[in-house]
Amino acid sequence: MTTLNDTVQRVTDRIIERSQGARGSYLDKIARARDAGVKRAHLSCGNQAHAYAAMGDDKAALVAEDAPNIGIVTAYNDMLSAHQPFKDYPDRIKAAARKAGATAQVAGGVPAMCDGVTQGQPGMELSLFSRDVIALATGVALSHNTFDAALYLGVCDKIVPGLIIAAATFGHLPGIFVPAGPMTSGLPNDEKSKVRQQFAAGEIGRDKLMEAEMASYHGPGTCTFYGTANTNQMLMEFMGLHLPGASFVNPNTPLRDALTDEAARRAAAITAQGNDYRPVGDILDERAFVNGIVGLMATGGSTNLVIHLPAMARAAGVILDIEDFNDLSAATPLMAKVYPNGLADVNHFHAAGGLAYMIGELLDLGLLHPDTRTVAGDGLSLYASEPKLKDGALVWEDGPKESLNDKILRPAGDPFQPSGGLKELKGNLGRSVMKVSAVAPEHQIVDAPARIFHDQSEVKTAFQAGEFTEDTVIVVRFQGPKANGMPELHSLTPILSVLLGRGLKVALVTDGRMSGASGKVPAAIHLSPEAADGGPIARLKDGDRVRVDATTGKIECLADDFDTREPISIDLSANDVGLGRELFTAFRRNCGLASDGGATVV
Repeated sequence: MTTLNDTVQRVTDRIIERSQGARGSYLDKIARARDAGVKRAHLSCGNQAHAYAAMGDDKAALVAEDAPNIGIVTAYNDMLSAHQPFKDYPDRIKAAARKAGATAQVAGGVPAMCDGVTQGQPGMELSLFSRDVIALATGVALSHNTFDAALYLGVCDKIVPGLIIAAATFGHLPGIFVPAGPMTSGLPNDEKSKVRQQFAAGEIGRDKLMEAEMASYHGPGTCTFYGTANTNQMLMEFMGLHLPGASFVNPNTPLRDALTDEAARRAAAITAQGNDYRPVGDILDERAFVNGIVGLMATGGSTNLVIHLPAMARAAGVILDIEDFNDLSAATPLMAKVYPNGLADVNHFHAAGGLAYMIGELLDLGLLHPDTRTVAGDGLSLYASEPKLKDGALVWEDGPKESLNDKILRPAGDPFQPSGGLKELKGNLGRSVMKVSAVAPEHQIVDAPARIFHDQSEVKTAFQAGEFTEDTVIVVRFQGPKANGMPELHSLTPILSVLLGRGLKVALVTDGRMSGASGKVPAAIHLSPEAADGGPIARLKDGDRVRVDATTGKIECLADDFDTREPISIDLSANDVGLGRELFTAFRRNCGLASDGGATVV
């Protein structure tokens, strides 16, 4: 048996010790809920009549109470390409449940906003807290207390984390996450990025930009770059909440449909009424979260998960810290090069061997806990297999033992980089993270005067005015959860990339977020404490020398009087109204630190 890597073991032990009180209380809570028995048995006849009134031929099975009832929580809408395929899933799931001797009901829907639509727009200020709304909406859906298991239909940025928070809160219920898969490949992501930079530099018109964008985002399914949505899908496999190999099968294909049917059958099989009870709370333990972080680092995944994973974990009584990400990153080889870390998209990654190959490799090196519980069974080795249709039947076979394209996917023993894609930065400016997997070595240290901005539009205006002519640390502050909901600042990426292309040394320092597609720009993000909380970033002035060093993990202001300055405050009232922002005032006032997940509900 392979010995577990020393760093993985040490970090896991540290998390277990840190989480002892919270995890113990959590397990006691879900044990009490489990011991209460089948939920429908405790409802009055009137309660049940309301719940079954529209269920037609399923009424008899629901009243009998011996058939498992599966609650479907769906993030369907047809504005998000990733969620549009979910339209027909409830009917498929109900039919598959009946064949398995179970019933299924749509318990409720949750909102699903698209960061691709709201990038650089006021609506982006609702994005992070939409995760908490999704958790709350799922809580409402499951509060009817009529379900023996749940299927969670969601894919994108805040949707999966919000669903996880709720699934963990209802941790006595078994639950399976059901994806929809990525859209087929369109315009290559590097070509799209080049067009964006050309537009930012004024070299082409909006007609050419629109043509490129429409050729890239062109059909149903997840966007094909390796951003937050696809990182979420990876995590669900590493953490054992998908069926093995479910993440990157394209929508509207026979294999995709078979996996959806099997999710319903499997959900019925793992309820407390059967012999293989697998509640979500048992699956989401410290080891599962460590496995998820290792997957994040091995794939060079989205920095947004450094915000989401601590919030997800807290819902299960597990306390994560930035140091856990940093230490696991240092021990984990970077095995994948998927855009923005490379030229390939997730379809190419999947074809090269994908998650089955990667999980097998990491298990062989002792970098993953092999003994976790999963929805598919005991042991993560189940996820080194891949689903196939043989004579119309869904089967799992051993995944590939070799990469089919070593420009996209490399062995754990011969990786693209010996360490993963993330670095913790800390110093007198606080604590932050940088995604370094796509940042060239010569750009990982920037020591330059600071330019201070309080809105990303101010940066764009300065760029258009030609004001960036020397090495600069661009500071965009009052962008944290308490200030304005912590919007992504991804729309700054094209102009910062242009500055890099001109030979300048530039870095972004912010208490806001970037994106899963932040790419080659050195960006110290999630700086905590944030400016609106009196954090050190609020003491910076134009011209201060700031050093951002991803090689040593330092972020510092080198001004002699820095520590004696008072933090400034600014008028944030403009962020309080418009496009629903007034409805989120309570979230901004009551959220936690970004380093703890920036959440209000956990």
